[in-house]
Amino acid sequence: MEVRGTIEHIIFRNDENGYTVADIDTDEKIITAVGVFPSVSEGEEVVMNGEYKVNQKFGEQFSADTVTVSLPTTNDAVMKYLASGLFKGIGPVTAYAIVEKFKENTLKVIENEPMRLSRVKGVSRKKAEELSEAFKRLKAMQSKILYLQSLGISVNLAIKIYKVYEERTEDVIRENPYRLVEDIDGVGFATADKVAEKTGVEKGSAFRIRAAVLYVLQEAAATLGHNYLPLERLLKDAVKVLNLDGTDFLGAIKAVIDDMILSDDLKSYEKEDEIAIMLSMFYATEKSIAGILTRQNFAGQTEIDITGDLEEFETVNKIALHENQRAAVRNAVNSGVSVITGGPGTGKTTIVKAIISILKNHGESFVLTAPTGRAAKRLSLTTGENASTIHRLLEIDTKSGKTKFIYNEYNKLKYDVIIIDEMSMVDLYIFSAAVKALRDGTRLIMVGDKDQLPSVGSGNVLSDIIECGKFSVSYLTYIYRQESESLIVANAHRINKGQMPVTDTKDKDFFFMERNGQEEILETVTDLMIRRLPKYFGVKGEEIQILCPMKKGAAGVESLNRNIQDTINPKTPKKSEITVGDMKIRTGDKVMQTVNNYQLEWVKYYDDGSFSAGEGVYNGDIGFVESIDTETNTVKVRFEDDKTAVYSSMEFEELTLAYAISVHKGQGSEFDYVILAVTGGNYMIMTRNLLYTAVTRAKKGIVIVGSRENLKRMTENTFTTRRYSLLKDFILEASKRGS
Repeated sequence: MEVRGTIEHIIFRNDENGYTVADIDTDEKIITAVGVFPSVSEGEEVVMNGEYKVNQKFGEQFSADTVTVSLPTTNDAVMKYLASGLFKGIGPVTAYAIVEKFKENTLKVIENEPMRLSRVKGVSRKKAEELSEAFKRLKAMQSKILYLQSLGISVNLAIKIYKVYEERTEDVIRENPYRLVEDIDGVGFATADKVAEKTGVEKGSAFRIRAAVLYVLQEAAATLGHNYLPLERLLKDAVKVLNLDGTDFLGAIKAVIDDMILSDDLKSYEKEDEIAIMLSMFYATEKSIAGILTRQNFAGQTEIDITGDLEEFETVNKIALHENQRAAVRNAVNSGVSVITGGPGTGKTTIVKAIISILKNHGESFVLTAPTGRAAKRLSLTTGENASTIHRLLEIDTKSGKTKFIYNEYNKLKYDVIIIDEMSMVDLYIFSAAVKALRDGTRLIMVGDKDQLPSVGSGNVLSDIIECGKFSVSYLTYIYRQESESLIVANAHRINKGQMPVTDTKDKDFFFMERNGQEEILETVTDLMIRRLPKYFGVKGEEIQILCPMKKGAAGVESLNRNIQDTINPKTPKKSEITVGDMKIRTGDKVMQTVNNYQLEWVKYYDDGSFSAGEGVYNGDIGFVESIDTETNTVKVRFEDDKTAVYSSMEFEELTLAYAISVHKGQGSEFDYVILAVTGGNYMIMTRNLLYTAVTRAKKGIVIVGSRENLKRMTENTFTTRRYSLLKDFILEASKRGS
């Protein structure tokens, strides 16, 4: 249905995703409208298509699918429009003065004769120019967004497209709508295909085939971690996406792939049993990493006699190192590139501390780093040394408008040794950035557990480095006596060997509670989190983390978060809250950052009254909502490292509730107490290494809730999706050239 009216009041606006709530004055009544795109402002006239919906909390609202905006026509409306906040430096007083001066000609003067505005008290020539430019940009944006909406593009997506193409929007779409797949994050082939159909692009168009090929490769990287696809699989998947008769169009698809290889958009690499096709970006990145690692391995080799150093370390720490540990330390200190891998309780931390002791004895500089903030904090606590995330080590430079690192191939890190912990989490992108910043001769020591889940981002970095056989790799398998009393450690190793964990015990750190059905699991996990575990262990609820294999379902991440929140942090008149999608976030809630935000500013206050400030909050950082300011529409979050960041409405969607998180999100983190909800699910997800990864996140205690059958199924399920990567091949090639 269609509704016409004038915008009276903007209640909430999110300029990033187009979500706006506004009071609209129609001929019949004032309604609340949801879904209006953010360029609307008070005083503007709108025509909306959508439907009325009754919200249980807020009453009747109009959900707008499409919006047509026209400039305000009355003097009062123009005044509201100018004072709405869209125009920097123009408040109610100045807006009133401008409209009082120019009356019904106000908007024409702003657009065509801006210098006349300087006759108004409080409006300088500079402010007049800025107001005119902002008005023209807004008008152009509305025009382009309306064009995109006419092609069936949602308001949210239209804004993203406009931000990339701006005044070129219509020209780009008319020339080749499939550019959207390449240029706009989050635009899939299906969306571009619908637009192309409306603009008359033929099904067999080379533009369309090219977009399908790129889409298949991009999706393979984003969802499965592949850096290439075998040609036969690429052809098969492209035919499926194109929805064409494969026999008729196979030749055309191959021809487009050949053209893309010639134009260097794609790379082809012949392996023994397949032809690999990959995006040039991945090809160049893996090739570069292989070359750097090979050079560093040669340039960084040393012959330090550490016999005395090891004896000193043992004496000071009152321990006796196993020969396996001694060999690992010796190899790491003297190799240009080395890996130390092992499960929990196998002595990885002890080895890192021994390496640090030796480096200090020999006057060598070193730095400790990890892929996530939690992993870096844990590394710092266990070693007693400063540790940072890889992002912070390389330092983000955002001044250019593009995210790049200050330390790079042109500005190297000045350390003799770099130690990266939780290496299994490190993806191709961040590892490439790290190794590019290594100066010649810097030794690289990588520490991790090869049996954990692979990185969320694309690539197979740790496995490829281990399997190529060209670098020093120390495998730690022995569980040391001081750790053997922990059933968490013992059961983690049992699971890794395909054996059921020991559950019929009164042990104080590993428990299994058999529950059948997701509703029963939901109730038990909630009760454990809120009542039973805090009482049993004598801890606060914030020290307990719920992990789930699945996001959806009655006992999935989303459902558990709602249940926990409603129980321990219910809505009250005194608590402010914001809406993020289908989720409410309130003052006091436990939240997680879901993407890397390199520009978000933070402040950290110290007991002596001093403070430090910086930029960058990263995917996986966990904190608590300190306050929500409804006047400024901001949220203040204090993270576990005591850094406080303030989120504007544009950044709300970067936050999610974190009472429960996925096992993948918990990777690289260690929690004192873990509750693991084991539900049924896809065999590709409910795997042994996911169960192993979840169990190894717990430090002091874990409770697994679910059916014994599902636990057994996960323990026996060795399924791992093969990740297509050429890093191993390129390392072997580079080593051959260097030999």
